Amino acid sequence: MLKATGLKKSYGELAVLKEVTIEVSKGEVIAIVGSSGAGKSTLLHILGTLDSADSGSYFIGDKDVFSLNEKQLAKFRNEEIGFIFQFHHLLPEFTALENVCIPAFLSDKSKQNAEFRALELLDFLGLKDRINHKPAQLSGGEQQRVAVARALMNEPSIIMADEPSGNLDTKNSEDLHELFFKLRDSYGQTFIIVTHNESLADMADRKLTMKDGRFI
Repeated sequence: MLKATGLKKSYGELAVLKEVTIEVSKGEVIAIVGSSGAGKSTLLHILGTLDSADSGSYFIGDKDVFSLNEKQLAKFRNEEIGFIFQFHHLLPEFTALENVCIPAFLSDKSKQNAEFRALELLDFLGLKDRINHKPAQLSGGEQQRVAVARALMNEPSIIMADEPSGNLDTKNSEDLHELFFKLRDSYGQTFIIVTHNESLADMADRKLTMKDGRFI
């Protein structure tokens, strides 16, 4: 479903990615681990189209991602890729329901269809009674589950998660990790997760280790 080949990325004289190749099948949960500075987040940002590679090729399905112009890329990113970060990045003035709907509104979906989908996701994630709460009224775990719902809003091909439990306590981390696999089992959702959390990495279908800009 996802195939990237020979990805290189340098910042000045510093080579961060050195011909990285990765393939991911639909419904797989992939964990990428390694020490700080190994290139994990740079790779995830390139796969998530938030950054560009210096060279290499990248396909999601039959779509040549590197061939897309900026406008096409923005549309593709919003519709095909979901993001979960260490910090939830919810908009403080919006309710949980409104935050989840944002990707759908960016895709010009109707308010009715967006809210129906958002309510379905929030119910699935155990947040049915919190839909009208703003982020400051939610716990850390609840905020991150709202962020997960937002990532799922447009039924993306793949979700990219960068240290998704890094800002959570142990219990909420465990709950979030279990949720990823519940989403995979229920929706066939594909995940690429960059993490320092070894328990999460060990749960994944595959654990890939990066060192000095390469998989080892």
